Amino acid sequence: MLRHEFQPGRLVAGAFLAVAGVVYAGDAGGLWETPWFAVIPVVVGGLCLAGAVGTLAHGVRRRRRPPDHHPSDTAEPHADARG
Repeated sequence: MLRHEFQPGRLVAGAFLAVAGVVYAGDAGGLWETPWFAVIPVVVGGLCLAGAVGTLAHGVRRRRRPPDHHPSDTAEPHADARG
């Protein structure tokens, strides 16, 4: 049994932020040179993609869920309404 609901938007956001961390770690370790502004498009693009994926997943999840039935929808009419 799942402990929580799967949220693919957060997975995408985490992956892009991890890539940004790896780019800066490689620069700090001396493996390559990275300008300070190079990670901005990665982070912004990843957050925009994560928002789109999250919105799409929410729409799919909402469509697959059965409609809510409130007890007031199926309740019998009030006694004074019968006459």
